[in-house]
Amino acid sequence: MKKSITTYCFTKLIVLSFLLLSGIKMYSQEQETINEVTLIKIDSLYREDQFFFSFTYNTLQSKPSGLSQDKFSTGFSMGFLRDMPIKKDRTIAIATGLGLTYNNYIQNLAITGTNQDAVYAIIDSDYNKNKFSQFLVDVPIEFRWRTSTYESHKFWRIYGGVKFSYLLNDRSLLNDSSGKNIIKGNKDFNKFLYGVYASVGYNTVNVYAYYGLNSMFKSASIADKNIDMKALNIGLVFYIL
Repeated sequence: MKKSITTYCFTKLIVLSFLLLSGIKMYSQEQETINEVTLIKIDSLYREDQFFFSFTYNTLQSKPSGLSQDKFSTGFSMGFLRDMPIKKDRTIAIATGLGLTYNNYIQNLAITGTNQDAVYAIIDSDYNKNKFSQFLVDVPIEFRWRTSTYESHKFWRIYGGVKFSYLLNDRSLLNDSSGKNIIKGNKDFNKFLYGVYASVGYNTVNVYAYYGLNSMFKSASIADKNIDMKALNIGLVFYIL
């Protein structure tokens, strides 16, 4: 009887040990599988989708004779870019998205008359304020090179591409001794603008530059000479994941 009890206890101990070892092995295998799946999932979904904000100093190129910018003209942009890697290690990608831009240009090109029949002239210093501003919707398409990995979002980058913009709203203001003259929706402004841009930097803060490839005006002139000004905007762009 005593031998039978001993045999029973020994058999039970073996069974419990087997179940315990099997459970540990299964847990270990499950944990390894979860870790592998997690790593694969993170790597396969790794993208640099980003919100961006930029602040720029705005200058005018190909200016008419006598036109000057004697005050600081500013611009602001914001938007979102969708990242699409084209290389296995995801250091090269293309991206596109949607953005909004507000640009302000302070200069001495007076715009008077009406939005359907505007008159342009270079004026002297006898005025309080003279500027025009534009509000645009942007569609950027860019090529991306970076040193990022899925483990770190702090990296060097060189991004560049083409930006297409549509003019939603414009406003010109001349404030001189005769009072304020404001024009909105000037038909002489180009509704469709495009240019090239680049941003270079590390982590969140990057140097940014945009150069317009077509004229800001489509039908404006001074003394029968067309105004063919283009934008050059330089500043900083901030990327936020």
